[in-house]
Amino acid sequence: MLSRRLLFFGGKGGVGKTTLASATALTLADQRLRTLLVSTDPAHSTSDILRADLGPEPRPVVADCWAMELDPEREADRYIADVKGRIAESVAPRLVAEVERQIDIARASPGATEAALFERFTRILEEEGREFDRVVFDTAPTGQTLQLLSLPEQMSAWITGLIGRRRKMTAAGRMWRNVAGAAAENAASDDDPVLQALEERRARFLRARGVLVDAEQTAFVFVVLPERLPIWETGRAVEALGKHGIPVAGILVNQVLPDDLSGDFVDRRKAREAKYLAKIQEDLGNWPLWRVPMQEEDPVGTDSLRELGNAVWGSYGMIPKAPYEMNTGGTESPA
Repeated sequence: MLSRRLLFFGGKGGVGKTTLASATALTLADQRLRTLLVSTDPAHSTSDILRADLGPEPRPVVADCWAMELDPEREADRYIADVKGRIAESVAPRLVAEVERQIDIARASPGATEAALFERFTRILEEEGREFDRVVFDTAPTGQTLQLLSLPEQMSAWITGLIGRRRKMTAAGRMWRNVAGAAAENAASDDDPVLQALEERRARFLRARGVLVDAEQTAFVFVVLPERLPIWETGRAVEALGKHGIPVAGILVNQVLPDDLSGDFVDRRKAREAKYLAKIQEDLGNWPLWRVPMQEEDPVGTDSLRELGNAVWGSYGMIPKAPYEMNTGGTESPA
């Protein structure tokens, strides 16, 4: 699983996604794999857990590890500003104010923030992400993540409809100009900036869709606690991702009580936990299950997170070697 270029960590809020995503990113960086950790969770807890000042662009955390936090509202504002700029270039000046008013109304509509966030996500895949060996996504709670990952299909269909209507408008305009005696070259749809922008976005969304469903480079990992609600929600989420063709690589069962603890209270907790662990095996056992023992203290800071990541993935023999080590069998640095 850790050999795939794109790793998504998801699950119900409060199950430890940020902790395990950060720990995994640092473990990969320890193998001299250039790793980018991206948080799409509006809670912005990645900065807190890493004890780092993060923003919307990649910033170095430790050697070979960079991190960034995406603010959905900020991305929506930037997305709307970009749309306004494109529209201003393609409509009559007298219509600009009214068009911008309509765009501002759309900004407040359901799904606008998710669309903007996915726009930024696609750019990470095609721009910043290409500079790294691994990109680890710490996602928002399950419902928001599923909505985000389902957008490629929804947006592609919607944009295809817009392209069709725009082409009809262009053809009608060309006919009118021909009747009026306007030069044919002024009606060329190839120079339509709106049509070009729509086709560019559709192509980018389709490429993103292709990446998300490619099991050779993408893996989605769910984090779950041995409790009723996280198990139930994860089961539904796994099923939903399957419908969209997004590959699930496995389930991290977090905060499992260590075997060496004992006492009346602990024994009762272990008995209850055993029932939930059996439920996880029953409902989610078709995927690899990796257990993460409960820690004495919350892992905060790069040292604690690195220790956790190396302990978890090392115990399962899953820590990958850097590409140049695998290719050459040596330890020379890549050119």
